[in-house]
Amino acid sequence: MADLLRFRDDEPVDHPAVTVDAYLEQSNAAAVRIEPGDDARALIPHLDGLRLVEVNFPAFTEGRGYSAARILREAGYTGEMRAVGDVLIDQLSAMRRCGFDAFEPDKPLDPEEAKAALATWPQVYQTAADGRAPIWKLRHG
Repeated sequence: MADLLRFRDDEPVDHPAVTVDAYLEQSNAAAVRIEPGDDARALIPHLDGLRLVEVNFPAFTEGRGYSAARILREAGYTGEMRAVGDVLIDQLSAMRRCGFDAFEPDKPLDPEEAKAALATWPQVYQTAADGRAPIWKLRHG
């Protein structure tokens, strides 16, 4: 976890993550790892028992993890949502909007570049899992 970039105040979860199938069979783990093709909705009945959800991005072109994060956040998951794998600096803003609050990329990201990437778009046009108010709502409150 040396290259972990987090935007949470609590302690990082260091439990090993199990697969979705393994979690559903035992449900005593505190961390689960979602792979492309896994149905995140299967975890919704178990959100209270999870402290960490890792979502694997084996390639930067894999986008299903964005949906998994948003589905779980909208279902009420408040624990750590960590994007792992081929996470690139220019994806951070969109990932944060979907509900990711921690990143463990294959290649280290410069924290200052990450901070700049997250501040690139101060206003947004749609609602999302990050809870930011869209600009039209700010204008027409």
